[in-house]
Amino acid sequence: MWNMMCDVMPTISEDSISQRSSQLSGEDANFEQLMVSMLDERDKLVESLRETQERLGDSELRLKEVEKERDSLHRQIAANLPQVSVWFLEVTAYVKWKL
Repeated sequence: MWNMMCDVMPTISEDSISQRSSQLSGEDANFEQLMVSMLDERDKLVESLRETQERLGDSELRLKEVEKERDSLHRQIAANLPQVSVWFLEVTAYVKWKL
């Protein structure tokens, strides 16, 4: 009876089991390294996004300051333009009178 069972049951090679095990552990290591690389890349991208958002905020703040300065200069020009025009007319009249 025992001999019949041995003939029917295939033999399992221990080498093939250890090869499969080492192959799987190698694949696991590759997968783990891939995941670590992806997480590192994600962290770099998040940090880059954060820095870019900060620079954008600073630029928007600076833009508002420059717009206020521009508006102030426009008001000064508008307020002083009539005076400059009058002065220019007076100088022109004086030059004509001298000639």
